[in-house]
Amino acid sequence: MLHTELIRTVPEILDGHARLRQDTVAFVDDERAVTYGELATTTARLAGHLQALGVERGDRVLLYLDNRVEVAESYLAIPRAGAIAVCANPGAATAEVTHILDDSGSRVVVTDAAHLDLVRSLAAERDGLLAVIVVGGGSAGREIAYADLLGAPSVQDPRDCLELDDVAWMLYTSGTTGRPKGVYLTQRGCFWVVAACWAPIAGIGPGDVLLSALPLFHSYALVLCVLGVAAVGASERILPRFSVQDVQARLRHGGPEGDVTVLPGVPTMFHYLLDRGGPDGLGAPALRMCISAGAILPAAVNEGFEKAFEVPLLDGYGITETSTMVTMNWPTGSRVMGSCGLPLPGLSVRLVDPAGGRDVLPGEEGELCVQGPNVTPGYHNLPEASAAVLVDGWYRTGDLARRDENGYLRISGRTKELIIRGGENIYPAEVEDALLASDEIRDAAVVGVPHDHLGEVAVAFVVPRDPGTLDHDAVLACARERLSSFKLPERLIEVEQIPRTGSGKILRFQLQQRL
Repeated sequence: MLHTELIRTVPEILDGHARLRQDTVAFVDDERAVTYGELATTTARLAGHLQALGVERGDRVLLYLDNRVEVAESYLAIPRAGAIAVCANPGAATAEVTHILDDSGSRVVVTDAAHLDLVRSLAAERDGLLAVIVVGGGSAGREIAYADLLGAPSVQDPRDCLELDDVAWMLYTSGTTGRPKGVYLTQRGCFWVVAACWAPIAGIGPGDVLLSALPLFHSYALVLCVLGVAAVGASERILPRFSVQDVQARLRHGGPEGDVTVLPGVPTMFHYLLDRGGPDGLGAPALRMCISAGAILPAAVNEGFEKAFEVPLLDGYGITETSTMVTMNWPTGSRVMGSCGLPLPGLSVRLVDPAGGRDVLPGEEGELCVQGPNVTPGYHNLPEASAAVLVDGWYRTGDLARRDENGYLRISGRTKELIIRGGENIYPAEVEDALLASDEIRDAAVVGVPHDHLGEVAVAFVVPRDPGTLDHDAVLACARERLSSFKLPERLIEVEQIPRTGSGKILRFQLQQRL
């Protein structure tokens, strides 16, 4: 059932919770907590101060700081000023941050002490930058202390002028296949995902406490861990980064926000929890559900996690251009391990032959196309790129998938990642899943490399559980039980870790550069 009452503008949501649950913790980290009563006030003040600094409707404000309460607060405050919140990966290289700052044309940067030196060097060369707001810093010149803005009422009330279909957030693609693109996201699109997925399927509501180490610059975290939490009136503990030790400590001991009931993550996080969790398990008395998205969750990890910890681990599929979620597994009824579930209620999904454009039959592979209120209006300043993926009202994801006779979808991989070996198709995700079935492999990634006679062949980068002792023949023998012979990697290359984005997607181009 679609929870249409959740599809509202940010100020409407915050005003409602300020009345109904004023003293409930909304977001908390190791340094600061903010209740719903306070959140309505602080976001209004931040918005008013941004306006007083000269931020106009439609201007962009860049968030470039580590996971903390102020990120969530700013995500909600910036649209109240009529502006668009942009977020950069705090661990990104200087060139990528420079690209995002310049491409977005951001007028203000919100940062922290850890990133201030870089922001200062970038700001010195950009006269159009109105101010740098520093969390944990002081005020001098164009630098303004975030705490000073919260502590002083603004001379202006927030505009609160954005309609549901106006752009409120702009997140950049991970750049796994090219230069990052700014993706427009609207309040209707993002809150529609909350109303169609997180509230009815995951059942997230006012009584829930989420524990999130997800990177807040990513759309999955924005929509679930900021907007979803705010929309339903839940509480959330924000961790600065993921570690098995920190997650287990919070699961076991809770905090002033209460005991953790929902743990969202990406497949890598659950893989590490399963691998390193220890004999005592998760030790989470109130945990009712774990949620995985952002990358493909191997069936072996899903099954092993649920068997070890006796907690449902629900997998879903989504991308930034669809305000994250497209499909989701339900906690009730049957599930198909290794699939990413069923399309969200009210969302139209097609699988089409990439070459001919025809709809494929169940069991056949096709490119996944999506139509619904959550689809992006387009890319920032890239009309040709927007037109290439938004065709006749459908968004072409570039992801290949199969649908079984019951409608469950399974992602095969990216059209650009497909390996064609002597005319036979090899999908990296399928090979990776087979490699991870070996007890000797902790992590794996597969890429295609040129071959004089076959065109391309598969090569696997693997992270052994015990470095220096890996039996390559045994690993390939295990994979051979699950794969046709042509899909087997030509060789295994041992590495210490697989490069991934914040959402868990493999950065294959970095691996190919090592060959």
